[in-house]
Amino acid sequence: MNQQHPLPTPREKRRALQGILKAHPGITCAAQCQRIRAALGQFSLTTFEAMRYLDCYDPRARVMQLRNAGERIATYWRTVTTESGDRHRVGLYVLETAGGAM
Repeated sequence: MNQQHPLPTPREKRRALQGILKAHPGITCAAQCQRIRAALGQFSLTTFEAMRYLDCYDPRARVMQLRNAGERIATYWRTVTTESGDRHRVGLYVLETAGGAM
């Protein structure tokens, strides 16, 4: 699934991500995993959002760690346009439940 997706993260989601960052401070892998897992418990998350709003330098590695710990996280592909007007292909992560995707 690859579709154009606007860059701007909705204000409500940015506020929630800021709250998650504040609730789980630190630069350790564990802290970054906690932030990503907390975010995925509320909504889908792009690699761009994880980097920008959750201070996770390489969210792909943190998502892999979460998967290795047993989390079921699906990846879908999106194309986003950045402030410079350039288009980038980014992953969109979705936490799955036992009955299917959230």
